[in-house]
Amino acid sequence: MKNKLSLWIVVVIGLLVSMGCGAKVDVIKLGIAGPLTGDQAKMGTDVLNGATLAVAEWNAKGGVLGKTIIIVARDDMAQEQQAQSVAKELAGEGVIGVVGHFNSGCTIPASVVYHDSNIPMITPSSTNPYVTDRNFANIFRVCGRDDQQGKVAADFAVNTLKTKRVAILHDKTQYGQGLADEFKKALGANAETVYYGGFPKEELNFKPIISAVKETNPDLWFFGGIYNQAGPMVVQAREAGLTAVFMSGDGVIDPVFLKVAGASAEGSYLTFSRDPKDVPTAQAFLDKYHKQYGEHGPYSIYAYDAANIILSAIQAAGTTDGTKVSEQIRKTVYDGSIGKVQFDAKGDLASSYYIIWVVKDGKFVPYENK
Repeated sequence: MKNKLSLWIVVVIGLLVSMGCGAKVDVIKLGIAGPLTGDQAKMGTDVLNGATLAVAEWNAKGGVLGKTIIIVARDDMAQEQQAQSVAKELAGEGVIGVVGHFNSGCTIPASVVYHDSNIPMITPSSTNPYVTDRNFANIFRVCGRDDQQGKVAADFAVNTLKTKRVAILHDKTQYGQGLADEFKKALGANAETVYYGGFPKEELNFKPIISAVKETNPDLWFFGGIYNQAGPMVVQAREAGLTAVFMSGDGVIDPVFLKVAGASAEGSYLTFSRDPKDVPTAQAFLDKYHKQYGEHGPYSIYAYDAANIILSAIQAAGTTDGTKVSEQIRKTVYDGSIGKVQFDAKGDLASSYYIIWVVKDGKFVPYENK
């Protein structure tokens, strides 16, 4: 991570040098915000890389409105309070838009700052419904919502896995608990929730809670949270003899989960979008990303599209005025790498995209292709 951040800093310095030391540089600033250090740094770096690739392409074509684009990246450390501070810093820096944040718990408080500052913001990954349910005119997301993926997960658990008894865990964050609650709500009376509980997002010793879950004899246990906890949790559960099916959401579908959980991850089910490798419009992005950074992360392509949407809107509107750029984003059907992107009145995608994934032979595989 340190090396990747250092490389990015070098890229920015190189850009400035290439424009001439001491010369007045006509630039616009695009904010990128997410966890760039800590347990979720992998996800934050995925987002930063995706947006950086988009900016590099725009600059190679002459920038936007004839101005060079500079990325102003800030680390929210996956902490709500830090996210608010980061948002204020970005607003103070005069950014014309923000790609971020990664976590719903960070996006929700930070978006208040962007709303008050009239800065368009597109999160590539924050799925809590409250992100857009406030109907802020300048807040968007290019991912789905937890009420959508919670329903997809619940329908699969009940109708395909024939689940009758469910244990539900979460990390007490707005993302993790929000997803867990949406899953529970979608289950309704179709399955009995035999256990429901949460723990701090920093917790890594799950033995007491696993013991309690095991006593309830569930068919399936669902976790609302992130891969850095899911990996050790699944290992500890299997060591404790909990054989129930494990299911989670988009926060867990990362190679780090497979690496940490190993064989214990086999047969786990997750909800996420289609594999970009199966999306024809994504191939150009994937080729460029892999050449520059290696294997893409789950949300790299969403950050890439989010940056392109903001910059395209500025170009089309002919201004960096936040109100006009947000209006342009809302009325445009964007041909993105993930497909056509169109926003509804709230700033959500006009259609849901979630499918079921399963871990098979140490890999994430779409359930339909297992």
